[in-house]
Amino acid sequence: MLRVSTSPVKDEIKSLFEQSMGDLRFSACHNTMEKVEKQIGRPVHILPQAKVVPGGVVRLMALESRGWAYIDATMK
Repeated sequence: MLRVSTSPVKDEIKSLFEQSMGDLRFSACHNTMEKVEKQIGRPVHILPQAKVVPGGVVRLMALESRGWAYIDATMK
């Protein structure tokens, strides 16, 4: 969702980010990026609204420990 070359929602991400005046944050997992780069044989470029974090799961755990909640939109 955050890759420049393949994101089907890059316009929506840009719009949401601008509407939030920078309060909304998008994080890309460095570990996943490295794995994908090995698979495709070239660097992965992410949208400018996203920041790379060392590990996505670790980031989620840190936020949850501060009271944030993870919402899975696919859950029914």
